[in-house]
Amino acid sequence: MLELNNLSVRFGGLTAVNAVTLTVGTHDVVGLVGPNGAGKTTLFNAISGLVRPTGGTIRFDRHDVLRTPIYRRARLGIGRTFQIPQPMHELTVRENLIVAQRFGAGHVDEDKIDEILDFTSLADKANRNAATELALTELKALEVAKALATTPKLLLLDEVLAGLETNGKRRFMGMLKEMHARFGVGIIIIEHDIETIHALCQRVVVLNFGQLIADGTPEAVFNDPEVIRSYTGAAHA
Repeated sequence: MLELNNLSVRFGGLTAVNAVTLTVGTHDVVGLVGPNGAGKTTLFNAISGLVRPTGGTIRFDRHDVLRTPIYRRARLGIGRTFQIPQPMHELTVRENLIVAQRFGAGHVDEDKIDEILDFTSLADKANRNAATELALTELKALEVAKALATTPKLLLLDEVLAGLETNGKRRFMGMLKEMHARFGVGIIIIEHDIETIHALCQRVVVLNFGQLIADGTPEAVFNDPEVIRSYTGAAHA
């Protein structure tokens, strides 16, 4: 579904993503990990169209999307969330989903919106002001709901569990597992918590200084000496 070949992103003299080659299939749930500044969010930005790569190719669902506008990528099936929730101000929760769906899918399906609100436990907050009346867990759920409203084939989740307390994180992990099965969506998730990655992902990809240094099962990756040195630390080993 997603194919990156020698993808690079540079900002002046800084190489944020360095010749990354990666393939993600329709049914994959992939953890994207690495130390702060490794290039994870920049990679998401390149895939979703927020930054323009300086080299390499991006293909999605057999389409070359390297220079495709953001909204066209969304309509092809690339959805994403942001690490810091970004509700649309002065709009209700439902209106946030309507805007996201019109942008990403090109139409509005009220029944689908109702399904997503129910699935993300936001149905009773549908008419609340999204920017001022939601708790953190609900804001995180809204990020996922907006992304789902675009009818994605692949979801890029950027630290969607960050900042949640233990019980909230467990509930959210359960929702993500069910989402993968129920909506048939592939997932790439940026996450620093190794326990979460083990619980959610069949596959882990590691970036360090913009380079892909490991790609495999969680067990294999988190026992890789290079990964231990660059990300998890000797204590974890």
